[in-house]
Amino acid sequence: MYSNQSEYEKRVKTGVHFMLGNYAVVEGALAAGCSYFAGYPITPANEISELMSQRLPEVGGVFVQGEDELFSIYSIVSASLAGAKAMTATASAGFNYMQEGIGYACATEAPIVIVDVQRCRGENFATQADVMQMRWGASGDYEMICLAPSSAQELFDYTILGFNLAEKYRNPVIIMSETTIALMRERVEIPSVEDIEIINRKYTNLSPNQYLPFKASLNSPPEMAPLGKGYHTLYTLNYHNEDGSIDWDADGYDRLYKRITGKIRENRKDICKTESFFLEDAEEVVIAYGSEVRPALDAIVMARNDGLKIGLLKLITVWPVAEEQIREVAKNMKKVYVVEMNIGKYYREVERLCVPFCSVEAITKNQGIIHTKEEIFNAINGGIHDR
Repeated sequence: MYSNQSEYEKRVKTGVHFMLGNYAVVEGALAAGCSYFAGYPITPANEISELMSQRLPEVGGVFVQGEDELFSIYSIVSASLAGAKAMTATASAGFNYMQEGIGYACATEAPIVIVDVQRCRGENFATQADVMQMRWGASGDYEMICLAPSSAQELFDYTILGFNLAEKYRNPVIIMSETTIALMRERVEIPSVEDIEIINRKYTNLSPNQYLPFKASLNSPPEMAPLGKGYHTLYTLNYHNEDGSIDWDADGYDRLYKRITGKIRENRKDICKTESFFLEDAEEVVIAYGSEVRPALDAIVMARNDGLKIGLLKLITVWPVAEEQIREVAKNMKKVYVVEMNIGKYYREVERLCVPFCSVEAITKNQGIIHTKEEIFNAINGGIHDR
């Protein structure tokens, strides 16, 4: 991707920084190899575009401010299909406008990264209300990869992970940011170049006459073809044959979308990541994602100090659902609590996995601010004494 090592090193600001969460996203994207960014101004994501406009030209990349979110999403899809690692950033209202383009990216299997800095409707306050739209917002059949950072450090780390997953599976990846962490300044440690894992898309070794752009093994993405080398591909939202042509065939449609969804769903063991705290002797567990992990962990420490045997399962991957990990934890628990900064949306996903083994309770807050540790502790403590 780069002509020499020093060119790549310009992208990686190795060292310890005190960094805004939105800036950590930019540095993570550059470290992952992002070379194209298109965006439209919207709070609280503007700092991403702002820093990208400075940093990308420094490393030979391209920054474009589009006239709206539709331009942004279609622009990065086009750049990706042309060979670039591409990203956009928006906030909840702008994310609404991108759904058509996200559906197109899924259908054409374009590896892109989208940062959604969630905010309350019409206001710049924190929320996790977009969690279902991130999975189900676009039309048609598809699977989505969605990562939920809980700190500025993880905004850096998960942005790199997001690019790697996008490239590996030829699928959009959403970084589920929030106002809370996006506008927070924290310690961010950027490792040396040699310690950053980078995954790049696979290109075909076949000649243009042999190459079929959408031919791939079941549950796998197809190899891409380099632009301007004689390969001709029709990238369409419509059903397409392995050669990219549009010719309706019911069985072919079924095969195509079994593969497009299967490449994510059937590779959950590789994609889905969680982190566990205090689960060794736990009798109950809190499940949380994003910024809510922070007060949830503090509340569990309070509960532990009070003699309660409770642990935390942190969801790094929100979509696809970490079904195996959640179900395995639930088997050994009396109760599961799901902490969310919305009206209780993801709670239902957890409930369907846990109810055969234990009860599930939602701990929700929908006031534009994350839970306090005391609020979560009191909910846990009340739930234990109610039984």
